[in-house]
Amino acid sequence: MTELNWAPESWKNKQILQQANYTDSEKLNSAIEKLSDLPPLVTSWEIFNLKKKLAEVQDGERFLIQGGDCAESFEDCSSPIISNRLKVLLQMSLVLIHGLKKPVVRIGRFAGQYAKPRSSDLESKDGIELPSYRGDLVNKINFDEASRVPDPERMIQGHASSAMTLNFVRALIDGGFADIRHPEYWNLAWIEHSGQSTEYQDMMKKISESINFAETLAGRRLGNLSRVDFFTSHEALHLHYEQALTRKVPRQNGWFNLSTHFPWIGLRTNQLESAHVELLRGIQNPIGVKVGKETSKEHLIGLCKTLNPNNEKGKLTLIHRFGSDNIDKHLPNMIQTLKDEGIGVIWCCDPMHGNTESTSNGFKTRKFEKIKKEVELAMEIHKSENSILGGVHLELTGENVTECLGGARELNEKDLERAYKTQVDPRLNYEQSLEMAMAIVSKSNNQ
Repeated sequence: MTELNWAPESWKNKQILQQANYTDSEKLNSAIEKLSDLPPLVTSWEIFNLKKKLAEVQDGERFLIQGGDCAESFEDCSSPIISNRLKVLLQMSLVLIHGLKKPVVRIGRFAGQYAKPRSSDLESKDGIELPSYRGDLVNKINFDEASRVPDPERMIQGHASSAMTLNFVRALIDGGFADIRHPEYWNLAWIEHSGQSTEYQDMMKKISESINFAETLAGRRLGNLSRVDFFTSHEALHLHYEQALTRKVPRQNGWFNLSTHFPWIGLRTNQLESAHVELLRGIQNPIGVKVGKETSKEHLIGLCKTLNPNNEKGKLTLIHRFGSDNIDKHLPNMIQTLKDEGIGVIWCCDPMHGNTESTSNGFKTRKFEKIKKEVELAMEIHKSENSILGGVHLELTGENVTECLGGARELNEKDLERAYKTQVDPRLNYEQSLEMAMAIVSKSNNQ
């Protein structure tokens, strides 16, 4: 298929999965019309800037760090939570820049991550069956009939929360929050518990000394150190919402999804004839798609040719998620398949979703060591296959939660009861996220 037979609404003729069941079509159409008139959340020039940087990731000249909450909530649209999310990604990127000796592309999994796929349309508790919680964009998490009714007006609230989040992130960055001359702005309490604390402190000292030397040599303050480029992403799951923000812009060709810089397709909706693939194949944004052990050779090739028919560099990111026990069985074949076809992509490792398990006391969790192992194996495999691991995709938070086992504090099953706050999937906390960045650097330097 080509763009000539594509339109923003052509997804409605495809296989539609993981969508809310709205019972009031008039209310739905009214919300979509209202949403279609609201200002865009991102701009086309920001999208082109990201695509250019991702082309450099594909060439191995940059490294991609994509991270944030598994599912945002409207209640979390607050300055401390937003600043902490930004803070941990900035800290991670500083570790990666210093250790990998290359610039980093920062993409937050926020300002729009309000919809979630579910295994079933219905959820049962104590003999009561209600519609599943599909994220704050659709309904409420409270388990009662009124909360679980899908409400299209929540799309308007999702747009507002995304706009407020983006506005605050931009203000922080423009105000010098990202200035690497001032690591004291950042919470470094985690290093007290980490075996890598000395290494991290030495790294910060070296960076500070290097900046001071360069500014002394230049006889002026280096102005480009106080702000960074920062981009947003979310799973393009709720198709009515995504279509309403897919638009043409003046003096540009084609269509743009202006709800985010980098939309991606999840593993549950990546079928070639799916409505999600149909909607995203027609936009100019760089896009991601999750792939895993379920993805056949034919499916993989079909996804790449459908979503990036011109084999444009920087356009398509394959986010592979296997689990630490399966990655070595499947990733080499994927890499070789695309090499044989002459298809270029950005490879990104999602070590979270393939390593989810349940504890004896009923918590859904992930083990830090398995997450780390999958990233390290991905690095080894890409190197052995003469390929490039372009980045990592992590579910994380800047909060001091206890949702993933292990890490510097060696969190155990009992610790999960202390600060388990996620609405859906377990996230790395701020210290585990920093440890992961250090582990990536350590593995890279030892390869």
